[in-house]
Amino acid sequence: MAPAAASDTDELVDVFKALSNPKRLQIMAWLRDPAEHFAPQADPMDEVGVCVKQIQAKAGISQSTASQFMSVLQRAGLVESTRIGPWTYYRRDAQRIAALPDLLKGTL
Repeated sequence: MAPAAASDTDELVDVFKALSNPKRLQIMAWLRDPAEHFAPQADPMDEVGVCVKQIQAKAGISQSTASQFMSVLQRAGLVESTRIGPWTYYRRDAQRIAALPDLLKGTL
């Protein structure tokens, strides 16, 4: 088997760094079933995701910290964002998350 490409290793490092923070890990768990963990919102969660304001409130963190956390998760490829007017919504990137075990197997 060929050694893992440096880009694969870098991807995994980004994912592990993003998930190494307990609050970010908790946010990812909440986003797995947003209807169970967040209040209904005007835009449908299953289509656009959860508004960063809701994530901020549930996590008990400032708006800037919530935005920074979500940016880290997005750079790691774990969430996708949708912007509607002044609001940013986030949802898990299910396809990317599903590919992580294979990436891990190919790297370790």
